[in-house]
Amino acid sequence: MPEPNAASKPFQNLTRQTEISTSTVVFREAAFSGTGLFRYLVAAIVLGFILIPVRQVVASEELFTSRAVVTGLDYPWQITWGPDGHLWVTERNGKRVSRVNPTNGSKIVLVEINEAYAKGSQLGLLGMALHPKLLQHMGEDYVYAAYTYLEGAEGSGTRHAKIRRYTYDLSTQSLGKPLDIISGLPASNDHNSGRLKIGPDGKLYYTIGDQGANQSWNKCNVNRAMNLPSAADVSVRDWSLYQGKILRLNLDGSIPVDNPVIGSVRSHVYSYGHRNAQGIVFAPTGKLYSSEHGPKTDDEVNLIRAGKNYGWPRVAGYIDNKAYSYDNWSAAKPTPCRSLQYSAVRTPAEVPRLKEISFVDANFVPPIKTFGTVDDDFKFERPDCSGASCYPSIAPSSIEFYSSNTIPNWGNSLLIPSLKRGTVFRLKLSADGNSIVRDALEVWRTKNRYRDVAINPDGKRFYIVTDKEGENPGAILEFEYQTSKPRVAH
Repeated sequence: MPEPNAASKPFQNLTRQTEISTSTVVFREAAFSGTGLFRYLVAAIVLGFILIPVRQVVASEELFTSRAVVTGLDYPWQITWGPDGHLWVTERNGKRVSRVNPTNGSKIVLVEINEAYAKGSQLGLLGMALHPKLLQHMGEDYVYAAYTYLEGAEGSGTRHAKIRRYTYDLSTQSLGKPLDIISGLPASNDHNSGRLKIGPDGKLYYTIGDQGANQSWNKCNVNRAMNLPSAADVSVRDWSLYQGKILRLNLDGSIPVDNPVIGSVRSHVYSYGHRNAQGIVFAPTGKLYSSEHGPKTDDEVNLIRAGKNYGWPRVAGYIDNKAYSYDNWSAAKPTPCRSLQYSAVRTPAEVPRLKEISFVDANFVPPIKTFGTVDDDFKFERPDCSGASCYPSIAPSSIEFYSSNTIPNWGNSLLIPSLKRGTVFRLKLSADGNSIVRDALEVWRTKNRYRDVAINPDGKRFYIVTDKEGENPGAILEFEYQTSKPRVAH
């Protein structure tokens, strides 16, 4: 199933695909609040064929040009600016790693990973990380890719995930010499997360979701996001309890000697209690941030600290008892879980419910920002919407850090693309990076599902990959900054 808090058909009223050609667009950033009460501004299109609705706030006006760099990608998952001035992209369903020229859109497929198992909306080729010495002629032209695979026969086999290292051959423009650095990681038909980064410490960081446990068709699976591996698990390389975790690995897949000791055990686990962290990014200071899907409410932005517990499934967002309780379907009695009909909005009496306020853990770290936090009386079922489209969540699909001073007042900001809103949220960080100091502001709104974002080092050009649903399916969209105008009140 698609991300549970993202509408499965977000653009039902579209009758044709709209082409983004080179166009000049005035964007006013728009303040976002959990109530969803917005005023709208229609973007002025000087050249081109589209009209993009953008929400209004009293703010500066940024002028961008927009265009589609390339289309026809098969569910692109991760996009990264490479040291060669090209965009490196993974295609989840296409199982390909490609280089795309951002100027003319020409694409070269570097490798197709046939072993990747992509039968499911969150399975296939996922994250990618480029070695910091790639193309520096130092013998470390490595590219790391994470993907799901099937162990055994179709229908009876077991899904797993692995991280594989490839070597880039500049002469043939291809990836070869595959080396699996870790395999047997948890994978599921839901909530695999799969974001991969190399930190400033030279370590690999990889996110694994809670496997969709305790919801939908996985409702009877125990959610183990807060369960930690034992020393015995680690000794036999049993990684099954890595679900709902952010991992930290040496580049050869081994456990770093300075990883946190949690529950008296040192493993690959760097932090835990995560639902579906599809985005991680490092700031220039070395701070690690994540974006994470909430259940129906409380999408999170977290500042990740070694060895800490981020609360899921006992807590969504803050410990505030607002519109969330841990309804443990796997523990249903006397009627067993498998005999119950799952509902995301109605919980039967047989399912135990735990309020957030009952959760106490000195290791718990709350998010620095939430989206879609609402009061207990919020109506998740309404005549004007259905299913996930009723939910106030934004479905954050990734996260990027903007450090440039090219655009006035944008430096030291987090950029978070949204699957549901077809927009990117900009969050201004405090000087120390420990908190958000302004309301979330929206930019580049279109009728697409935004999956990931990359930034050109010039600080002017931004690249967004889209899912195959929407007006620009399977595309890389470029938004190029032109200028800013003074703040104007409307």
